[in-house]
Amino acid sequence: MTTSPTDLRSYFEHSSAGVDLEQDGLKEMTFGEFLIDRSAINRQQLFAALQLQDRHPGIRLGECVAALGYLPFAEVERHLTSWKLVA
Repeated sequence: MTTSPTDLRSYFEHSSAGVDLEQDGLKEMTFGEFLIDRSAINRQQLFAALQLQDRHPGIRLGECVAALGYLPFAEVERHLTSWKLVA
């Protein structure tokens, strides 16, 4: 499947409902960016998982990552627990 640059932009456009600045000035890290930061997945894998999530509303990103075979579900849950501790 080939994607055009306009397809990519829709996933990375700024949204008014997007990330808010916390009082201390730090930005909240999304779970997808957290997975990339931990080298659990790469950006291309995140994009594929976001596309799958877009086609199936209500499915969580971690479920998409596991469904695509990028990480075992137990590892996704472990990363999710770590992410919640830093978020």
